[in-house]
Amino acid sequence: MIRRVHAGGRYVDPALAADALTAPECPLTPRELEVLRLAEFDTPVAVIARRTHLSGGTVRNYLAAVVAKLGVSSRAEAFSLAREHGWL
Repeated sequence: MIRRVHAGGRYVDPALAADALTAPECPLTPRELEVLRLAEFDTPVAVIARRTHLSGGTVRNYLAAVVAKLGVSSRAEAFSLAREHGWL
């Protein structure tokens, strides 16, 4: 394997390939992902709104949609789940 890679060949770990093929597709829109990414450290809605040039109500709507789509009970859980699946 090392010689193959050294010679310019490729190696893909079978477990990693299987994970990539079975990983669920992200149900979130790019904007929902952006808002969720900014919510990582329990960032206040007002701060997220300023950074994204959205109103606070729109940010709350995005976060509510994310929580509903992912079937979790909080944005912290949503962030963890999205990170776990490699969407963030």
